[in-house]
Amino acid sequence: MISETTGLPDMTTRYTRTAMTLHWLMALLILVVFPLGLYMHDLKLSPLKLELYSYHKWTGISLLLLAAFRILWRSAHTPPPLPATLPHWQQLASGAVHALLYLLLLTIPMTGWLMSSARGITTVWFGLLPLPDLIGRDKALGQLLGAVHENLNYALLLLVLVHTGAALKHRYIDKDQLLSRMLPGRK
Repeated sequence: MISETTGLPDMTTRYTRTAMTLHWLMALLILVVFPLGLYMHDLKLSPLKLELYSYHKWTGISLLLLAAFRILWRSAHTPPPLPATLPHWQQLASGAVHALLYLLLLTIPMTGWLMSSARGITTVWFGLLPLPDLIGRDKALGQLLGAVHENLNYALLLLVLVHTGAALKHRYIDKDQLLSRMLPGRK
């Protein structure tokens, strides 16, 4: 429902503050970790490269934990329904993109962690908490997981662009209030 006084969706059609916080925090972390991964990948071995890999891993594990929490949160807090005026194909596309985003936000950090394990490099979260190796050392598997990790990241990039493009389309072309449901600070 759109409020007659503000022209914005009322609170029953908006996401919870927790959902908004998780959404925007994860978006920020993705905006950091993806370019960092691109940048560090081709650097020569150096203390800087090792430090950047640590930051990349910290961010990835943090995204994994946030994604798991976000999925748990969403399972207990039904998101606001899409407007009935939204064409059926857009409702289906929205559901598919969101499901794939959640899947990738779990799978990408896991492939990174598995890759590190296969390469014999322990993942240490925030430089303090060593995480267990998930599999034994296997150079060929480490290379395969590296390729999978990279390709999944490009798939995530594509989905993020589709998701962002759809949100902007609703805001600036359709001029509906769909985007306002996820914007904080609006009453």
